[in-house]
Amino acid sequence: MLHAIKHSTKILIPSLVLALWSTLGQAQLQLLDSIAAVVDNDVVMTSELNERVQSIYQRIEESGTEPPSQEALVPQVLERLILERIQLEMARRAGVRISDEELNQAIARIAQSQGVSTEQFLEEVAGQGLSVAALKEQLSTEMTLSRVQQAQVNRRIFISEQEVENFLVSEEGRNWVSPDVNLGHILIPLSSAASLDEVDAATDKASMILERIAAGDDFRTLAIAHSGDQSALQGGDLGWRKMSELPDVLIGPIAGLQPGQVTDAVRSNAGLHILKLYDKRGGDQQLIQQSKVRHILLKPNEIRSDEETLAELTRITAEIRSGKPFAELAREHSEDIGSALNGGDLGWSLPGKFVPQFEQVMNTIAIDEVSEPFRSDFGWHILQVTERRDQDFSEDIKRNQAENILRQRKFESELQIWLQEIRDEAFVDIKI
Repeated sequence: MLHAIKHSTKILIPSLVLALWSTLGQAQLQLLDSIAAVVDNDVVMTSELNERVQSIYQRIEESGTEPPSQEALVPQVLERLILERIQLEMARRAGVRISDEELNQAIARIAQSQGVSTEQFLEEVAGQGLSVAALKEQLSTEMTLSRVQQAQVNRRIFISEQEVENFLVSEEGRNWVSPDVNLGHILIPLSSAASLDEVDAATDKASMILERIAAGDDFRTLAIAHSGDQSALQGGDLGWRKMSELPDVLIGPIAGLQPGQVTDAVRSNAGLHILKLYDKRGGDQQLIQQSKVRHILLKPNEIRSDEETLAELTRITAEIRSGKPFAELAREHSEDIGSALNGGDLGWSLPGKFVPQFEQVMNTIAIDEVSEPFRSDFGWHILQVTERRDQDFSEDIKRNQAENILRQRKFESELQIWLQEIRDEAFVDIKI
């Protein structure tokens, strides 16, 4: 499950935490905590370091892996906490806040992914000794870190059209965009050196099988009775395969089939093949509902808090609903420079063009309705869909998905470079 994160409150003047401790019936003032590291204007406390180390050891033991020594693990954990402090400070300066609604949605998604209700998930969490408040604090920290990383690292990544093109024409790319096919297979074995009589006999047998299929006989029953392929006893079922992984000689005949149809006999070096297409997914024309959308974006900052930003956008929403033109208010208030001059117009949507939070609202709102304010990695938005249409975006989808694959690959390596850079630039004084 989520790793335990317990972010201490910000300490402007580092101090030791003292508590009253009773030992042998006598009240004594004891030192309970100390500073493990100073990170710019913040600190990592030893208690937090110990808790994180203990949590990691527990997960390692549960996995059955041999745990490393304390000497090896503690410095790594401390470095992780230091990097978290640096990023959380960046988030604070940028005005990044995770709303309670976002946390509740995150909890609901986790519960759904585990196949339980939100209430059942929270009961399981409580059974592990973690309160709802602690869970939300943990989620808030993780979501904040993710938001900072996405914002900072993605701006450093550029994917060229040539990179996308090179990926799509590579063997990996062709396999990735290839449709999946669910096939049945009947093989009549025939060697490449077969005599004319053997070829004629195999051809007659293939014709007989095709006639029986056309007459309504069950393909799987015929495969069990007549196929020489290893899949015969499974009714000739090959299951789902990438079309690009099939022998070249079979790809053409299969490509022209609709689900339920059967190929003619196809000759290869192994013999005569008869294939039935049970189902197909991907690779065909894909009609996508496209939305023409405009928005207004406000970003929290050091002067305007998250709550104040939401309040300001709520006021703007009320003005639009009372009749003031959306485009006029977008030009006046929106902090998305690229669209503000155009009245907030973002044009027609493309699959994967917008962040998930934006697309979720865009896909569910009625035409001309003004949304409620909602949060994304960029800030607070309202949006309005002015038109919708169905478009074939097969090629666009391939290119966008290819770009996302390439971006994710670059993201992982660029993230490590960025983390090292911010670590080098920070003031860090390790005390242990």
